[in-house]
Amino acid sequence: MIYLDTHVVVWLYAGDIERLSEKAKNLINDHDLYISTIVQLELQYLFEIQRITHAARDIISDLSIRIGLQVCDKSFSHIVNGTLSLSWTRDPFDRIIVANAALAKKILLTRDQNILDNYENAQW
Repeated sequence: MIYLDTHVVVWLYAGDIERLSEKAKNLINDHDLYISTIVQLELQYLFEIQRITHAARDIISDLSIRIGLQVCDKSFSHIVNGTLSLSWTRDPFDRIIVANAALAKKILLTRDQNILDNYENAQW
């Protein structure tokens, strides 16, 4: 089981796998794939500001069918509690995505250098 950062979800949906590292491709192929619930909201924000062309619901539904992507159902209050110690970022999406993966003690697949530098289970 691994968690995916928002940009990884966007690239997988678009079929833009050349943007993924070889390690990322292997991790995706070898694990069950999850996202934090906040990734849904971030995807919708990106859609609303026209940075992506499909709504969050469509992306998650499609990837659920194509690659078995699942939305984590961990308690949001527990996840938010985990964000309180993540003072290395001001980005609320990143804080919640990292806290969600950390709560599960799982890998977070991301290309975000700040996350890679600060979350011990972040990989690219």
